[in-house]
Amino acid sequence: MKTPHKNWLEWTVFGVGAVLVVATLGFLAFDAATLGSAPPGIEARLGRPQRLKKGYAVPVTVVNHGDATAEGVAIEVTLQRRGRATQSGEFEVAFLPRQSKREGWVVFDADPQAGRLEARVKGFEAP
Repeated sequence: MKTPHKNWLEWTVFGVGAVLVVATLGFLAFDAATLGSAPPGIEARLGRPQRLKKGYAVPVTVVNHGDATAEGVAIEVTLQRRGRATQSGEFEVAFLPRQSKREGWVVFDADPQAGRLEARVKGFEAP
């Protein structure tokens, strides 16, 4: 039985595939070799409030600057207004990988621009 001869297109596809596999393995090896051991460094950043039909939504970006993953990240946002009761809202980010960010929203009844907004990380778990 005679083996079929490969044409230039088959060799090109084989070469591109081989380069992609080697590049992916090289990147993964480099990433594993240079991985630090810093614990999760979590920061909560507030965005510009947006008006809803009932209330105001405040976007919150949660960033992990560390080299470890965090789970169950609890975020609390408080709205402090002079002479009025403080409102607060919170949400949880289920999974926050190293060097990544996630977004969430907190909704308030009062206009957040009439007071002072603060965001804080209440806690997180190690996976």
